[in-house]
Amino acid sequence: MLETLETTRLTGQSMLLSQIMASDTHAVTGAFGYSGRHIARLLLAAGHRVITLTNSLHRENPFGDAVRAFPFDFDEPARLIEHLRGVDVLYNTYWVRFNHATFTHAQAVQNTLTLFAAAKEAGVRRIVHVSITNPSEDSPLEYFHGKARLERALRESGTSHAIVRPAVLFGDQDILINNIAYMLRHLPFFGVFGDGNYGIQPIHVEDFAGLIVEQGRSTENALINAVGPETFMFRGLVEAIAKIIDVHRPIISVPPGIGYVVAKLAGWMLGDVLLTREEITGLMSGLLKVDTPPTGRIKLTEWAKDNAATLGITYSNELARRRGRP
Repeated sequence: MLETLETTRLTGQSMLLSQIMASDTHAVTGAFGYSGRHIARLLLAAGHRVITLTNSLHRENPFGDAVRAFPFDFDEPARLIEHLRGVDVLYNTYWVRFNHATFTHAQAVQNTLTLFAAAKEAGVRRIVHVSITNPSEDSPLEYFHGKARLERALRESGTSHAIVRPAVLFGDQDILINNIAYMLRHLPFFGVFGDGNYGIQPIHVEDFAGLIVEQGRSTENALINAVGPETFMFRGLVEAIAKIIDVHRPIISVPPGIGYVVAKLAGWMLGDVLLTREEITGLMSGLLKVDTPPTGRIKLTEWAKDNAATLGITYSNELARRRGRP
């Protein structure tokens, strides 16, 4: 009887040790970037070993020796498989916001398909994949079409997965909310496309990262809209930010075509891409709003009030974050 109990105890300890070892290594794509950095920080705080796949091996590593970096090696799938060997969960934030001379949506789709296949071959137990609200393979917008194609590929892969669909992220070093405040501070007026009455549901990056890490612990396939507790019409969002930072500017309606030309000109002066035609169309089509309960708890208005003194003081440059990458 005692031998049986001892065998059972040792077997239980062995199973527990196996579970701990299996969940010890987690891979985050782009852990030196915006959302990836928050995800990696939460994983490290939970005691996991974290690696990252990145195009920016020589970028400053905010985690020091705690996070080891490996190249994506999309052109050498065998090497990519080896980087992922022994990884329990892959958190995929890899994507591109717009087409550019050095990166395109089509390349991002193909690279992500390669990543999914490598993860499966390497024996990764689960993939938590970042998508976008309202993707559709029927969409004429390449961003939303590409995201939908990747969702289907992941579902069909047979790998345990969670698909998380954020609308817009806000928080420290975000792009959209900070730059709205920047424009309000520096321009004599602020233009919204059309009437500005199209919805947007921003989620704080910490809420988003927490949701991502939570899904890494799960075993069930899931599809989740990652949206905050406040829903805005775009004009109302701009008005709310202006009030919070105590800047009084006329908010005027402009035709989308004219607004795009102005945004393109401003982007040229700032050395960045403020908005693309696709982003304007997606925004005005209501694709950044969903009819599901919020999954975030931090209110944008409360966060903005806490950060009103610094919000929009400096411009967040998307392209500058990519410069110098190999």
